Amino acid sequence: MGYVDEVIERVIAKNPGEPEFHQAVKEVLESLRPVVEKNEEVYRREALLERITEPDRQIKFRVPWVDDKGQVQVNTGYRVQFNNAIGPYKGGLRLHPSVNIGIIKFLGFEQIFKNSLTCLPIGGGKGGSDFDPKGKSDREVMAFCQSFMNELYKYIGADEDVPAGDIGTGAREIGYMFGQYKKIRGVYEGVLTGKGLSYGGSLARTEATGYGLLYLTQEMLKCNGIDIKGKTICISGSGNVATYAVQKAQQLGAKVVTVSDSTGWVYDPDGIDVAVLKEIKEVKRARLTEYKNYRPNSEYHEGRGVWQVKCDIALPCATQNELLLEDAKALVANGCLAVAEGANMPTTLEATKYLQENKVLFAPGKAANAGGVATSALEMSQNSERLSWSFEEVDAKLQGIMVNIFHNLDDAAKRYGCEGDYVAGANIAGFEKVANAVLAQGVC
Repeated sequence: MGYVDEVIERVIAKNPGEPEFHQAVKEVLESLRPVVEKNEEVYRREALLERITEPDRQIKFRVPWVDDKGQVQVNTGYRVQFNNAIGPYKGGLRLHPSVNIGIIKFLGFEQIFKNSLTCLPIGGGKGGSDFDPKGKSDREVMAFCQSFMNELYKYIGADEDVPAGDIGTGAREIGYMFGQYKKIRGVYEGVLTGKGLSYGGSLARTEATGYGLLYLTQEMLKCNGIDIKGKTICISGSGNVATYAVQKAQQLGAKVVTVSDSTGWVYDPDGIDVAVLKEIKEVKRARLTEYKNYRPNSEYHEGRGVWQVKCDIALPCATQNELLLEDAKALVANGCLAVAEGANMPTTLEATKYLQENKVLFAPGKAANAGGVATSALEMSQNSERLSWSFEEVDAKLQGIMVNIFHNLDDAAKRYGCEGDYVAGANIAGFEKVANAVLAQGVC
């Protein structure tokens, strides 16, 4: 049995009941085989793969809070600090009922390589809770966030671990957490990113993940002789990433015809109206069932179905494992040219392989989804310098980072004889920098 297989087997045995984490480790290590085989003696002696797949620490804690009826509620909080070989731990806080330690570990593991790909000095981590902010009052959300930070503050800091937003954690939640951290620690520092503009946030951070997704997608298409202008795009999700992916795609001359949420999806043959989407999701915090009230020519469908719509480009921007093998088959049958992941691991392994085997250009989330964390790192820089850059400055830096990410992963794939395999290229490019840093710093 080879070194890669040994480590995968060990990870599964040591982390039972964590399928998402198993999937992430397997996907990364399988694609690293050419690199590992070339350096197997050194990597095995230094237990490099074991050290990279084992988090530096896993923190789990109780989060008690009082709801509007005076009832005490108890949630579970997590922070997994995975690897800080190239910089402070950096990764979002996910607030969703599905959150468990396995999901947080999968996200933190992915974050190592995503952050490395940005070429910025940030390590990998992730956190969150099984708390659901949906349907909660502002006071209830504040009560939870303050209780959450009462424990989390012990483990984070501007030069130690810098959390950010994620699913369920937007500007409101970040604000409450930052206020509590500041009160407890008595210091004003850039300990969280995604902050409001009035207290250290960065312009373009809200748009960053969606915009970054399109910048990388456009570069991938261009390098394969395809113009994004005039193309039809299907997008899943209707949160921050999806909304601004729609906006940037339309600015680049494409037409986006779908969005979705947890209950259903919308097809708008005339193109998704971004203003309507923002009104429904950001102002009213409502469901997409309302979209048809604004756009009578659109269609609303319950359940899943976005990937059955004919399109040139598919951008999954919702959650993990949402694009299944049957969806990949439908996309291929409908002539889809490219898939780029706007979420973390939204495509199953089987679906990814099917798309690649059928010559669909495929950009993995750790590359295509990196715009958010890249701009978070730019926010950290602004906080450290006590400066605030213009929207245009941040956007230009973001575009440069995303274009550079594509060329780094493209070059890595070519160097190891797997040209066009952008999954392998992203994993190799991200891994090489972390591996070199880990080895350089000794056994620690």
